[in-house]
Amino acid sequence: MGENSLKKVLVTGSSRGIGREIALYLAKNGFDIDVHYVGNQAKAQETADEIKALGQNAEILKFDIKNREECAKALEGKLYYGIVLNAGIARDNVFPSLEADEWDEVISTNLTGFYNVLKPLVMPMISNRIKGRIITMSSIAALSGNRGQVNYSASKAGIIGATKSLALELAKRGITVNCIAPGVIDTDMIKDVPLDEVKKLIPMKRLGQAKEVASLANYLMSEDASYITGQVISVNGGLYL
Repeated sequence: MGENSLKKVLVTGSSRGIGREIALYLAKNGFDIDVHYVGNQAKAQETADEIKALGQNAEILKFDIKNREECAKALEGKLYYGIVLNAGIARDNVFPSLEADEWDEVISTNLTGFYNVLKPLVMPMISNRIKGRIITMSSIAALSGNRGQVNYSASKAGIIGATKSLALELAKRGITVNCIAPGVIDTDMIKDVPLDEVKKLIPMKRLGQAKEVASLANYLMSEDASYITGQVISVNGGLYL
């Protein structure tokens, strides 16, 4: 099976926010999408219906990325051209007050989820000679740090290291592995952030839009990006916390 004979992409956490925009953007550019969710089936179905309205195939998958057995069962036998590891959580708290479960849940979801999702999928890509695309999602918090996000920053910095190492391993197979590090993007995830104060820190003086992250993901998924791998690309309006 050649690289151009498969146009199917898994986008984790694609029922809402950035993941949803990535799924829709890719669908507009000819990809079939597996829409992943863990809690909100109705939103996942909405995303899938929009993808189908664009003329592409869509399937809904439910599994918890921090649960290795669930991932293995849901992804067994799946073959993708592209994988977007978008799903993640934040449990913000200043470090002296950070509870053990707030640390464990963020690390096991954001970082261990990288292993749990990719482990069942990478070898089938290699075996079928799919010169595919893997995109991970980090954060500006991994690059610059952020108050109240020691756990989140640690998990997202780990994603960068894992991305770079996996890129080295898979380069000879023609599989690219790249990372997007968004800044402050206008989604539900920042609903409790003091936005007026944050905007003052952003040189562009505005929030980023999910479609601006999605357009980068679409490029990294394309054949035009076949010589780009192991890179971390920020979408942040010039912000460095």
